[in-house]
Amino acid sequence: MRARCQRGVVPAFTFSRLSVKVQISQNSGILGKGMRKLRIFSGNSNPVLHHEICSELGIEPGCAEVRQFSDGEISVEIKENIRGLDVFVLQSICKPTNTNLMELLIMMDALKRASANTVSAVIPYYGYSRQDRKVAPRAPISAKLVADLITTAGATRALCLDLHAGQIQGFFNIPVDNLFATPVLLPYIRDRIADHIVVVAPDAGGVERAMAFAKRLDAPMAIIDKRREVPNQSRTMNIIGNVKGCRAVIIDDIVDTAGTLVKGAEAVRNAGAEEVYSCCSHAVLSGPALDRIESSCLKRLVVTNSIPLSEPAVKSQKIKVLSVAKLLAEAIKRTYFGESVSGLFI
Repeated sequence: MRARCQRGVVPAFTFSRLSVKVQISQNSGILGKGMRKLRIFSGNSNPVLHHEICSELGIEPGCAEVRQFSDGEISVEIKENIRGLDVFVLQSICKPTNTNLMELLIMMDALKRASANTVSAVIPYYGYSRQDRKVAPRAPISAKLVADLITTAGATRALCLDLHAGQIQGFFNIPVDNLFATPVLLPYIRDRIADHIVVVAPDAGGVERAMAFAKRLDAPMAIIDKRREVPNQSRTMNIIGNVKGCRAVIIDDIVDTAGTLVKGAEAVRNAGAEEVYSCCSHAVLSGPALDRIESSCLKRLVVTNSIPLSEPAVKSQKIKVLSVAKLLAEAIKRTYFGESVSGLFI
Protein backbone atom coordinates (compact mmCIF):
# COMPACT_ATOMS: atom_id res chain seq x y z
CA MET A 1 0.00 0.00 0.00
CA ARG A 2 1.37 3.35 -1.07
CA ALA A 3 -0.15 6.78 -0.85
CA ARG A 4 0.34 9.44 -3.50
CA CYS A 5 0.21 12.25 -0.94
CA GLN A 6 3.46 14.15 -0.96
CA ARG A 7 2.52 17.80 -0.97
CA GLY A 8 5.43 20.16 -1.06
CA VAL A 9 7.99 17.43 -1.78
CA VAL A 10 9.17 17.71 -5.37
CA PRO A 11 12.66 16.17 -5.63
CA ALA A 12 15.19 17.26 -8.21
CA PHE A 13 16.00 14.89 -11.06
CA THR A 14 18.44 14.84 -13.96
CA PHE A 15 16.72 14.75 -17.32
CA SER A 16 17.96 13.60 -20.72
CA ARG A 17 18.48 16.38 -23.26
CA LEU A 18 15.81 16.44 -25.94
CA SER A 19 16.32 17.16 -29.61
CA VAL A 20 16.50 20.83 -30.50
CA LYS A 21 13.70 20.26 -33.01
CA VAL A 22 11.30 19.98 -30.08
CA GLN A 23 10.88 23.36 -28.46
CA ILE A 24 10.87 22.37 -24.78
CA SER A 25 10.50 25.21 -22.34
CA GLN A 26 13.71 25.84 -20.42
CA ASN A 27 12.22 28.01 -17.66
CA SER A 28 9.90 25.27 -16.51
CA GLY A 29 10.40 26.11 -12.84
CA ILE A 30 8.07 29.11 -13.15
CA LEU A 31 5.39 27.35 -15.17
CA GLY A 32 3.49 26.42 -12.05
CA LYS A 33 2.46 30.06 -11.60
CA GLY A 34 0.20 29.81 -14.66
CA MET A 35 -1.09 26.33 -13.88
CA ARG A 36 -3.30 26.94 -10.89
CA LYS A 37 -6.07 24.79 -12.34
CA LEU A 38 -3.79 21.91 -13.34
CA ARG A 39 -3.32 18.83 -11.17
CA ILE A 40 -1.40 15.65 -11.98
CA PHE A 41 -2.20 12.45 -10.11
CA SER A 42 -0.66 9.01 -10.33
CA GLY A 43 -1.34 5.44 -9.35
CA ASN A 44 1.37 3.09 -8.13
CA SER A 45 2.78 2.09 -11.51
CA ASN A 46 5.41 4.79 -11.97
CA PRO A 47 5.71 7.20 -9.01
CA VAL A 48 9.23 8.35 -9.91
CA LEU A 49 8.13 9.52 -13.36
CA HIS A 50 5.17 11.27 -11.71
CA HIS A 51 7.49 13.32 -9.52
CA GLU A 52 9.84 14.03 -12.41
CA ILE A 53 7.01 15.46 -14.51
CA CYS A 54 5.66 17.59 -11.66
CA SER A 55 9.16 18.85 -10.88
CA GLU A 56 9.64 19.74 -14.54
CA LEU A 57 6.39 21.73 -14.55
CA GLY A 58 7.06 23.37 -11.20
CA ILE A 59 3.88 22.07 -9.54
CA GLU A 60 3.20 19.80 -6.60
CA PRO A 61 2.13 16.19 -7.22
CA GLY A 62 -1.58 15.55 -6.81
CA CYS A 63 -2.50 14.18 -3.41
CA ALA A 64 -4.36 10.87 -3.52
CA GLU A 65 -4.34 7.60 -1.62
CA VAL A 66 -4.26 4.47 -3.78
CA ARG A 67 -4.22 1.23 -1.82
CA GLN A 68 -5.54 -2.32 -1.72
CA PHE A 69 -7.81 -3.98 0.78
CA SER A 70 -6.81 -7.37 2.17
CA ASP A 71 -8.94 -9.13 -0.47
CA GLY A 72 -7.15 -7.32 -3.31
CA GLU A 73 -9.83 -4.71 -4.06
CA ILE A 74 -8.43 -1.28 -4.93
CA SER A 75 -9.38 1.79 -2.95
CA VAL A 76 -8.81 5.36 -4.16
CA GLU A 77 -9.35 8.55 -2.18
CA ILE A 78 -8.58 11.99 -3.60
CA LYS A 79 -7.14 14.04 -0.75
CA GLU A 80 -7.71 17.52 -2.17
CA ASN A 81 -10.41 19.62 -3.80
CA ILE A 82 -10.27 19.26 -7.61
CA ARG A 83 -13.69 20.72 -8.49
CA GLY A 84 -13.47 22.54 -11.83
CA LEU A 85 -9.79 21.70 -12.35
CA ASP A 86 -8.10 20.10 -15.36
CA VAL A 87 -6.71 16.81 -14.10
CA PHE A 88 -4.16 14.44 -15.63
CA VAL A 89 -3.75 10.85 -14.40
CA LEU A 90 -0.38 9.22 -15.04
CA GLN A 91 -0.40 5.42 -15.11
CA SER A 92 1.52 2.84 -17.12
CA ILE A 93 -0.41 -0.37 -17.74
CA CYS A 94 2.59 -2.53 -16.91
CA LYS A 95 3.27 -5.38 -14.49
CA PRO A 96 1.14 -6.03 -12.42
CA THR A 97 -0.88 -5.21 -15.51
CA ASN A 98 -4.43 -5.81 -14.32
CA THR A 99 -3.84 -4.08 -10.97
CA ASN A 100 -2.41 -0.99 -12.65
CA LEU A 101 -5.24 -0.92 -15.18
CA MET A 102 -7.85 -1.06 -12.42
CA GLU A 103 -6.05 1.67 -10.47
CA LEU A 104 -6.24 3.89 -13.54
CA LEU A 105 -9.95 3.21 -14.10
CA ILE A 106 -10.95 3.66 -10.46
CA MET A 107 -8.89 6.83 -10.06
CA MET A 108 -10.48 8.41 -13.13
CA ASP A 109 -13.93 7.50 -11.83
CA ALA A 110 -13.09 9.11 -8.48
CA LEU A 111 -11.87 12.28 -10.18
CA LYS A 112 -14.93 12.47 -12.42
CA ARG A 113 -17.24 12.10 -9.43
CA ALA A 114 -15.24 14.80 -7.61
CA SER A 115 -16.33 17.24 -10.36
CA ALA A 116 -13.03 17.65 -12.21
CA ASN A 117 -13.46 19.79 -15.32
CA THR A 118 -11.48 17.40 -17.53
CA VAL A 119 -9.75 14.08 -16.84
CA SER A 120 -6.89 13.21 -19.19
CA ALA A 121 -5.28 9.77 -19.06
CA VAL A 122 -1.49 9.89 -19.51
CA ILE A 123 -0.43 6.34 -20.39
CA PRO A 124 3.32 6.05 -21.07
CA TYR A 125 2.95 2.31 -21.71
CA TYR A 126 -0.37 1.06 -23.06
CA GLY A 127 -0.75 -2.51 -21.88
CA TYR A 128 -2.66 -5.00 -24.08
CA SER A 129 -1.53 -2.99 -27.13
CA ARG A 130 -0.20 -6.12 -28.84
CA GLN A 131 -3.73 -7.55 -28.87
CA ASP A 132 -4.87 -5.03 -31.48
CA ARG A 133 -6.46 -7.46 -33.97
CA LYS A 134 -7.95 -10.94 -34.20
CA VAL A 135 -5.20 -13.51 -34.69
CA ALA A 136 -7.56 -16.49 -34.35
CA PRO A 137 -11.27 -17.03 -35.19
CA ARG A 138 -12.52 -16.55 -31.63
CA ALA A 139 -9.89 -14.23 -30.19
CA PRO A 140 -10.60 -10.88 -28.50
CA ILE A 141 -9.31 -7.46 -29.49
CA SER A 142 -8.23 -6.53 -25.98
CA ALA A 143 -6.64 -3.20 -26.96
CA LYS A 144 -10.09 -2.01 -28.06
CA LEU A 145 -11.68 -3.25 -24.82
CA VAL A 146 -9.14 -1.34 -22.73
CA ALA A 147 -9.82 1.81 -24.77
CA ASP A 148 -13.56 1.44 -24.08
CA LEU A 149 -12.93 0.96 -20.36
CA ILE A 150 -10.76 4.08 -20.16
CA THR A 151 -13.38 6.16 -21.96
CA THR A 152 -16.23 4.81 -19.83
CA ALA A 153 -14.27 5.51 -16.64
CA GLY A 154 -14.34 9.22 -17.45
CA ALA A 155 -11.32 10.09 -19.59
CA THR A 156 -11.91 13.10 -21.83
CA ARG A 157 -8.53 12.75 -23.54
CA ALA A 158 -5.69 10.22 -23.73
CA LEU A 159 -1.97 10.87 -24.07
CA CYS A 160 0.13 7.83 -24.98
CA LEU A 161 3.75 7.12 -25.86
CA ASP A 162 4.77 4.93 -28.80
CA LEU A 163 1.65 2.82 -29.19
CA HIS A 164 2.48 -0.61 -30.57
CA ALA A 165 0.08 0.02 -33.45
CA GLY A 166 -0.98 3.48 -34.55
CA GLN A 167 -4.53 2.34 -35.32
CA ILE A 168 -5.16 1.94 -31.57
CA GLN A 169 -5.86 5.68 -31.57
CA GLY A 170 -9.00 4.85 -33.53
CA PHE A 171 -10.17 2.50 -30.80
CA PHE A 172 -10.96 5.55 -28.65
CA ASN A 173 -13.97 7.84 -29.05
CA ILE A 174 -12.03 10.68 -27.42
CA PRO A 175 -9.00 12.68 -28.67
CA VAL A 176 -5.74 10.71 -28.47
CA ASP A 177 -2.19 12.07 -28.79
CA ASN A 178 0.37 9.36 -29.53
CA LEU A 179 3.81 10.78 -28.78
CA PHE A 180 7.04 9.20 -29.96
CA ALA A 181 10.15 8.60 -27.88
CA THR A 182 12.28 9.72 -30.84
CA PRO A 183 13.25 13.12 -29.27
CA VAL A 184 14.64 11.24 -26.26
CA LEU A 185 16.42 8.40 -28.05
CA LEU A 186 17.88 10.28 -31.03
CA PRO A 187 20.27 12.54 -29.06
CA TYR A 188 21.76 9.51 -27.30
CA ILE A 189 22.35 7.75 -30.63
CA ARG A 190 23.92 10.89 -32.14
CA ASP A 191 26.19 11.48 -29.14
CA ARG A 192 27.26 7.92 -28.32
CA ILE A 193 26.95 5.80 -31.49
CA ALA A 194 27.51 8.49 -34.08
CA ASP A 195 29.90 6.96 -36.65
CA HIS A 196 29.10 4.35 -39.32
CA ILE A 197 25.52 3.77 -38.15
CA VAL A 198 23.05 1.50 -39.88
CA VAL A 199 19.49 1.39 -38.55
CA VAL A 200 17.97 -2.09 -38.41
CA ALA A 201 14.27 -2.99 -38.37
CA PRO A 202 13.65 -6.18 -36.33
CA ASP A 203 10.93 -7.36 -38.73
CA ALA A 204 8.72 -6.17 -41.56
CA GLY A 205 6.29 -4.55 -39.10
CA GLY A 206 9.02 -2.33 -37.69
CA VAL A 207 10.18 -0.89 -41.00
CA GLU A 208 8.25 2.36 -40.67
CA ARG A 209 9.63 3.05 -37.20
CA ALA A 210 13.20 2.23 -38.25
CA MET A 211 12.84 4.33 -41.39
CA ALA A 212 11.91 7.37 -39.29
CA PHE A 213 15.13 6.99 -37.27
CA ALA A 214 17.25 6.36 -40.39
CA LYS A 215 15.90 9.50 -42.04
CA ARG A 216 16.74 11.72 -39.07
CA LEU A 217 20.17 10.16 -38.64
CA ASP A 218 20.84 10.29 -42.39
CA ALA A 219 21.85 6.64 -42.13
CA PRO A 220 21.25 3.53 -44.26
CA MET A 221 18.74 0.89 -43.17
CA ALA A 222 18.59 -2.89 -43.02
CA ILE A 223 15.80 -5.36 -42.22
CA ILE A 224 15.87 -8.66 -40.35
CA ASP A 225 13.91 -11.21 -42.36
CA LYS A 226 12.59 -13.92 -40.00
CA ARG A 227 11.29 -17.16 -41.45
CA ARG A 228 10.30 -20.51 -39.97
CA GLU A 229 11.09 -23.03 -42.69
CA VAL A 230 9.90 -26.07 -40.70
CA PRO A 231 7.10 -26.12 -38.08
CA ASN A 232 8.20 -26.23 -34.43
CA GLN A 233 11.75 -25.18 -35.29
CA SER A 234 13.42 -21.87 -34.56
CA ARG A 235 13.27 -19.19 -37.22
CA THR A 236 16.10 -18.51 -39.60
CA MET A 237 17.10 -14.86 -39.80
CA ASN A 238 18.44 -13.24 -42.93
CA ILE A 239 19.66 -9.66 -43.15
CA ILE A 240 18.34 -7.54 -46.00
CA GLY A 241 20.82 -4.72 -46.47
CA ASN A 242 24.50 -4.16 -45.73
CA VAL A 243 25.65 -4.01 -42.10
CA LYS A 244 29.26 -5.09 -42.60
CA GLY A 245 31.73 -2.90 -40.72
CA CYS A 246 28.93 -0.75 -39.27
CA ARG A 247 27.47 0.00 -35.86
CA ALA A 248 24.00 -1.51 -36.09
CA VAL A 249 21.11 -0.03 -34.08
CA ILE A 250 18.02 -2.24 -33.83
CA ILE A 251 14.93 -0.03 -33.36
CA ASP A 252 11.78 -1.43 -31.73
CA ASP A 253 8.96 -0.23 -29.48
CA ILE A 254 8.79 -3.08 -26.95
CA VAL A 255 11.38 -5.49 -25.56
CA ASP A 256 9.59 -8.21 -23.60
CA THR A 257 11.35 -11.56 -23.14
CA ALA A 258 14.17 -10.34 -25.44
CA GLY A 259 14.32 -13.65 -27.32
CA THR A 260 13.71 -12.14 -30.76
CA LEU A 261 15.96 -9.16 -30.00
CA VAL A 262 18.91 -11.31 -28.95
CA LYS A 263 18.59 -13.64 -31.95
CA GLY A 264 18.28 -10.65 -34.25
CA ALA A 265 21.39 -9.09 -32.72
CA GLU A 266 23.31 -12.33 -33.29
CA ALA A 267 22.20 -12.42 -36.92
CA VAL A 268 23.28 -8.82 -37.46
CA ARG A 269 26.65 -9.50 -35.82
CA ASN A 270 27.16 -12.62 -37.94
CA ALA A 271 26.43 -10.50 -41.02
CA GLY A 272 29.51 -8.41 -40.26
CA ALA A 273 28.39 -5.59 -37.95
CA GLU A 274 31.18 -4.35 -35.66
CA GLU A 275 28.84 -3.53 -32.77
CA VAL A 276 25.12 -4.05 -32.18
CA TYR A 277 22.96 -1.68 -30.15
CA SER A 278 19.21 -1.56 -29.62
CA CYS A 279 16.78 1.25 -28.78
CA CYS A 280 13.35 0.33 -27.43
CA SER A 281 10.73 2.65 -25.98
CA HIS A 282 9.20 0.22 -23.49
CA ALA A 283 11.30 -2.17 -21.40
CA VAL A 284 8.83 -4.84 -20.30
CA LEU A 285 11.73 -7.26 -19.61
CA SER A 286 9.69 -10.22 -18.43
CA GLY A 287 10.82 -13.78 -17.76
CA PRO A 288 14.40 -14.53 -18.83
CA ALA A 289 14.86 -11.18 -20.60
CA LEU A 290 17.61 -9.82 -18.35
CA ASP A 291 19.70 -13.01 -18.47
CA ARG A 292 19.38 -13.13 -22.25
CA ILE A 293 20.48 -9.52 -22.62
CA GLU A 294 23.45 -9.96 -20.29
CA SER A 295 24.73 -12.99 -22.21
CA SER A 296 24.02 -11.53 -25.66
CA CYS A 297 26.28 -9.75 -28.13
CA LEU A 298 24.38 -6.51 -27.57
CA LYS A 299 26.70 -3.65 -26.70
CA ARG A 300 23.92 -1.55 -25.14
CA LEU A 301 20.13 -1.60 -24.84
CA VAL A 302 18.72 1.92 -24.60
CA VAL A 303 15.20 2.23 -23.14
CA THR A 304 12.97 4.88 -21.58
CA ASN A 305 11.43 4.99 -18.11
CA SER A 306 7.88 4.58 -19.42
CA ILE A 307 8.01 1.37 -17.37
CA PRO A 308 9.97 1.34 -14.10
CA LEU A 309 12.83 -1.13 -14.27
CA SER A 310 13.65 -3.71 -11.63
CA GLU A 311 16.72 -3.14 -9.47
CA PRO A 312 18.82 -5.78 -11.32
CA ALA A 313 17.91 -4.16 -14.66
CA VAL A 314 18.86 -0.70 -13.38
CA LYS A 315 22.24 -2.05 -12.26
CA SER A 316 22.91 -3.78 -15.56
CA GLN A 317 25.89 -2.37 -17.47
CA LYS A 318 24.17 -3.18 -20.77
CA ILE A 319 20.97 -1.21 -20.13
CA LYS A 320 20.74 2.58 -20.33
CA VAL A 321 17.54 4.28 -19.16
CA LEU A 322 16.51 7.70 -20.52
CA SER A 323 13.75 9.80 -18.98
CA VAL A 324 10.65 10.86 -20.94
CA ALA A 325 9.62 13.30 -18.20
CA LYS A 326 10.42 16.45 -20.22
CA LEU A 327 8.57 15.15 -23.26
CA LEU A 328 5.44 14.22 -21.30
CA ALA A 329 5.59 17.43 -19.25
CA GLU A 330 5.71 19.52 -22.42
CA ALA A 331 2.76 17.61 -23.89
CA ILE A 332 0.76 18.10 -20.69
CA LYS A 333 1.60 21.82 -20.61
CA ARG A 334 0.56 22.33 -24.23
CA THR A 335 -2.64 20.38 -23.74
CA TYR A 336 -3.51 22.40 -20.64
CA PHE A 337 -2.96 25.74 -22.41
CA GLY A 338 -4.74 24.61 -25.58
CA GLU A 339 -1.55 24.79 -27.64
CA SER A 340 -0.55 22.57 -30.56
CA VAL A 341 1.36 19.39 -29.75
CA SER A 342 2.21 18.66 -33.38
CA GLY A 343 5.77 19.90 -32.85
CA LEU A 344 6.38 16.95 -30.53
CA PHE A 345 5.58 14.38 -33.22
CA ILE A 346 9.04 14.11 -34.79
